[in-house]
Formats: sequence, C-alpha cells, structure tokens
Amino acid sequence: MKVLFIYNPVAGQLQIKNHLWSILNYFSSEKKIKLTIHATQKTKEAYKIVKKRAKKYDKIICSGGDGTLHEVINGLMDSNYNKVLGYIPAGSVNDFATSLNLPKNMKKAAILAMEGNPKKIDVGKFNDEYFLYVAAFGVFTDVSYVTTQEMKNLLGKVAYFLQGINSLTSMKTYKVKMLVDDVVYEDEYIFGMVTNTLSVGSLYNLSNQDVLLDDGLFEVTLVKAPKDLIELSNITTYLLSGKGDNDLVKIFKTSNIEFVFDEQVPWTLDGEYGGDPQNAKIEVMEKAIDIICE
Repeated sequence: MKVLFIYNPVAGQLQIKNHLWSILNYFSSEKKIKLTIHATQKTKEAYKIVKKRAKKYDKIICSGGDGTLHEVINGLMDSNYNKVLGYIPAGSVNDFATSLNLPKNMKKAAILAMEGNPKKIDVGKFNDEYFLYVAAFGVFTDVSYVTTQEMKNLLGKVAYFLQGINSLTSMKTYKVKMLVDDVVYEDEYIFGMVTNTLSVGSLYNLSNQDVLLDDGLFEVTLVKAPKDLIELSNITTYLLSGKGDNDLVKIFKTSNIEFVFDEQVPWTLDGEYGGDPQNAKIEVMEKAIDIICE
C-alpha cells in the first residue's frame, strides 16, 4: 500500500516535532506500506501536493491543525480521487478532530490513521471552494486567520480568546438576504456560520443540535446584535453551553443556503481566510470524503 504522509511542522505549538520520530518509527515498522513524507513550508502547499499526487497513493495521512486538514480536503476534492484520509491532529484547537473523537495522543492517532476504518463524511462547498466543518462571517470569524502562528504556538487556545476580545470593539451588523429551500429570508446579523461539527473554536457548543457528520445536513447559526452587555452575556452563555433558548440566536438545518449581502463580506472556512464575496452559495456534498475515525 502506497501512503503519502504530509505534515505541517509549525502547527499547534510545534507539537509534531516532539512526536515525529515515534510516528515515523511506527510507520516504518509497517512492512506492508511504502511511505512518502512531505513537510509543508508555506500556505497552500498541502493543497497543491495532494491535488497533484493523490492518484499515486492508496491512502493519504496528514498531520497539522484545522488549516492543514482544510487544504488536504480541498486537494482531494479537486483531484477527483476519493482516497482514504487519515488525520493526526496537531493544531492549537483541532475542532473537527474532536467531532471525530480522534485520540489526542499523536502516536495513537497515527496508529488509528493507519489501521482504522474509514467513515464517509459530508463536505461543504462554498462557491468554488470546499470546507469540512465551518464557514462563517461576522464578529470573531477573523480570530483564527489574523492570529499569527507564533502567537498560536506560544499561547495555544488562549491566543484565539485574546484575539476574540479585540473583535468585540469592532462589532458590525450585516444586512443579508438568505435563500433556504426556495424560501427567502431577510434580516441583520453580527455573526453567521454553517457547520458540520460539535464545536467551533472550542467556544461554540453544538452538541445539543443532534449533529451528524454524514446526514447531508449542516447546522446554520445566526446571531443578531445585542442591545447591551446583558444580552451579549446571554448570547455568549448560550453559545458556550449549547443549552436553553435565546431570541437573538437562530439555529436550523439545511442542505443548501445562499447568502446575498449589500457589500463584500469576509468569510472564514475551517479557520482559514475564505475570501470576501458579496454572494455565498453553500451546499452539502453528502458523504463526499472517507476519513478514518474508528
């Protein structure tokens, strides 16, 4: 079996460097595989490598944060080769790894990636790009991609929290028209996200929404502007706990949704900058990727 192992050496407080030897030692002990190793050096490199080389391998294993996984997923989707994917989480947050219930121990995750069974997972399509677990706009959504890698490595999850506090000082409302299942809705929101995960940024808890990663449906969360600090606190508590109700937060499920804004709006896709389109068409590609998670 031919395996491509691609990893981001600077992800997640340089976690991979501390575990790389044990992972490679394990891979080399597997006589049945022929391993190719590639360490990424720059943005989009994982995407380009996977898109170009996917057809040459039976399995692809990647290690890094959500951004690395995002690139690999896009590379696979654009290659038109549905190869089995193993994932060894090594980022600062690793949202989707939590939803997949992957081992936090990197050696155990490597063993699972090599020996486990694949599960078909839904993938989101955002205009011409793909995302695995979140597409979002509005307050806080730039936290991941404007937080420097050095800050992430130094402070881990705390870096996201500190950058998030800065976002509160520039809270903006977006007027948006949404087309959902041939019905048009119009309103104003400070935040919106389309997700296929149990949590986002270890901050937004979706565990009470009956989330399934392979049901052909994504969860849509929309947040209206709070009028005061009390309402802001209530919104935050609701999103953190995932319990109760809040009139300023709207959550529903859909397989496709189109956002039309009055202006260009920045989006984040799996924690990476997703561009600033005025129109965003999102649809679920049901069971489009095979990820080893059991």
